[in-house]
Amino acid sequence: MSLSTIYKRYATREDLIAAALQWWMDANRYAPLAGDGTERGDESVPDGLLRIFRTIFEPWEQHPGMLKAYVRAQAGPNGNRLTRHGFDTVVPAVNAVLNSTDPGFAEDLGMILSGVILGSLSRFAAGEIAVTGILPSIERTLYWLFNGYEHVTGGSAGTHH
Repeated sequence: MSLSTIYKRYATREDLIAAALQWWMDANRYAPLAGDGTERGDESVPDGLLRIFRTIFEPWEQHPGMLKAYVRAQAGPNGNRLTRHGFDTVVPAVNAVLNSTDPGFAEDLGMILSGVILGSLSRFAAGEIAVTGILPSIERTLYWLFNGYEHVTGGSAGTHH
């Protein structure tokens, strides 16, 4: 692609970076989730969520520079576009996994996990944790949340009571 074509297609440097990040995420993070709108019958809810989060975060563990670029771009003028694109891809897969849980629990879980993920990304960007510390933090959060959920419901995390 020529420089003139790049300048015509992308008005700003931030637009170019956001487009490149979106392409990379589609190819490396979201591709396995595309069309994943069904719950796997033999998979527990926590295992389904772990599968999704591993799909999302393992490529970043292998390419931490891309995660740094994503966090920077997310704070910029195209940040909402990147976030919205991610949610549009991930939310259907998460909803399919959570379809057997109590709706209130699913809503609370979304709020808690969003906070853990955003906090982990911020801590990574600030150099406080390594990229390899993000996924274990999410895994521990899911473990404790679902152990509590099973205790309260008296059953399996995948059963609606």
